[in-house]
Formats: sequence, structure tokens, C-alpha cells
Amino acid sequence: MRKHWPKLTLFLQQPGAPPDNNTCERVLKKAILHRKNSLFYRSQLGARVGEVFMSLIHPAELCEVAPFDYRVALLRNHQAVAATPAAWMPWSYQATLAALRPVAAPAPQL
Repeated sequence: MRKHWPKLTLFLQQPGAPPDNNTCERVLKKAILHRKNSLFYRSQLGARVGEVFMSLIHPAELCEVAPFDYRVALLRNHQAVAATPAAWMPWSYQATLAALRPVAAPAPQL
């Protein structure tokens, strides 16, 4: 242990570094669970659809976005998504949606 002490305590030199790797463990657990579930796809197409859904759901969860709302927004705006995919990432799609909404006209004065 003395031989490896500098390497074992390296994280203490970085302010704000977490003392554990729980975040990494949770990410790996999600990938392992998906691999286990993918054994039961009935066809290649089913496996491809499952992969697409997981590639949308997991990043949305990591960004603390509701995965269902995110997928609905992507489907409703599929042409805009195809034109500018970078604007529709889970961490930025809400700003893109807000920019697409028409500004309401002010009510007429009586």
C-alpha cells in the first residue's frame, strides 16, 4: 500500500473530486442491464430499435430530462431534427423548442 500511496491519494489533490466512483458504476450498470435485456430481442430489427431507444433514453436521463417528453419532441419536430441535429441534444432541445414556438400576439386593447 505504501508503494501505491501517491496514486491512491491523487484524487485528494483535485478540489471537488468525489471520493467514490458511484456515478461511473451507475452508468456501467445501465449498460450491463441493457446488454442482458438485449438477449431477448426476437429479430435484428428489434435489436436495432432497442438500441435507438436506449441511445435516446439514457442520455436524457443523465441530463435529468423526461425521456418520454424528449422523444415526443423529437418525433413532432423530425424535419428540424434532421436539419440541425446538434440543436436537439437532450441538454439543449428545450431552448430549441422555445425558439420554435411562435410568439403570441398581444391582446387587442378595448
